[in-house]
Amino acid sequence: MDWWESLGMAMAMVLVLEGLLPLLAPRQWRLMFTQLLQLKDGQLRFCGLLCIAAGVISLALL
Repeated sequence: MDWWESLGMAMAMVLVLEGLLPLLAPRQWRLMFTQLLQLKDGQLRFCGLLCIAAGVISLALL
């Protein structure tokens, strides 16, 4: 398996995981987004930074 194929599979898995919540719990998904809209830019950036850090650590452990 080459690098591009692995990247494509990872992106496909992200799409599958991202689609689970609106499929299974659309009301809670909509509520989550209304709560996200109330956050300040700095808070959203910090959440993004935490997600990136968690992803990098996960990749390093695998």
